[in-house]
Amino acid sequence: MNHNIYMDYNATAPVLAQAKDAVMRALDFAGNPSSVHRMGRLAHRLVEDSRESVRALVNANGEARVVFTSGGTEANAICLLGCGRNRVVASSVEHPAVRNVKENVELISVDKNGIVDASHLEKLLSKNGEDTIVSVMLANNETGVIQPVREIAKIAHKHGALFHCDAVQAAGKIEIDFDDIDADYMSISAHKFGGPKGVGALIAKPAAPLSALVRGGGQENGLRGGTENVPGIAGMAAAAEVSLAKLAVEEKKLLSLRDDLEKQISKIDNQVQIIGADAKRLPNTSFIVMAGVPAETQVAGFDLAGISVSAGSACASGKIKQSPVLAAMGISEIDGSCALRVSLGQENNQEDINKFIVVWDEIRTRALKANEANAKKGNAA
Repeated sequence: MNHNIYMDYNATAPVLAQAKDAVMRALDFAGNPSSVHRMGRLAHRLVEDSRESVRALVNANGEARVVFTSGGTEANAICLLGCGRNRVVASSVEHPAVRNVKENVELISVDKNGIVDASHLEKLLSKNGEDTIVSVMLANNETGVIQPVREIAKIAHKHGALFHCDAVQAAGKIEIDFDDIDADYMSISAHKFGGPKGVGALIAKPAAPLSALVRGGGQENGLRGGTENVPGIAGMAAAAEVSLAKLAVEEKKLLSLRDDLEKQISKIDNQVQIIGADAKRLPNTSFIVMAGVPAETQVAGFDLAGISVSAGSACASGKIKQSPVLAAMGISEIDGSCALRVSLGQENNQEDINKFIVVWDEIRTRALKANEANAKKGNAA
């Protein structure tokens, strides 16, 4: 059986061994974290210790609140719908979990690299800033482009707005400093950095307004009712600890692999388009346009060769229409339909990159030959 090469870490990362072990150990904790007996106190301590691991991953001080959720989407919703502000202003390249959180989300324009237009944000906040929350992601899930979130937070606060940073795609891949960014809220999701699926967290400043969307028994300090997912939380904490410990080494390794991949592709086709190449990006992410070859054809071709890649955001897969992210960046619908996302992770190595290049060239060559054959048929007719 051929070894499958996984290059879709931005969709989800394989669960780390340490996270699996933590989940299995936590399953033996019979107590409910809300129970006052010894078994309940043990489960409660595990949850509280996990909060510290999450704080450490994003460098949030000990006063910051950590609310465990079912993932990034719920964390975004608790913040954006529970902050007490009626108006949501978000970048036009945000994840659907933000863009679609409510009707009439107002969008900030971006430049060709997908970076927020600060002057447009200023204009949007010139009126009604005190009733607004601004939401801008730290790193884009499709392009990997990193936003200047510290500067965006400063603009928001100048106008009396709150600031939320969706750091789901950045957590575990680059260094994050919640306190330095000066975000009021930040969302992360465990499965993006090697934790289990179905668990995430919202980090919030102590004084940031917040009310529960799910009410019940008062769990998570009254901000998210329902018995805590103790095994998931334990797995998330373990993944956070491992990711933080390996962050510098992994970032350097992945950047080298990603840059080599793009260099080799550019040698094959000097007209290849790397989306967001002129901006600061996540070290693991490359969004590549293979002109004239539909992304679905590329994904299928790579899959047959044992390589897992994506046509873009996993949440948008299967949709024929143009990616809103690429449309906002001014990428044509034709080019956007030919864009392939490669997102690397800790299991990838140089052999994987070399294999990818071989398959990429084969897919491109087949497409060129097919196009030439179709053109000849057309001329003959």
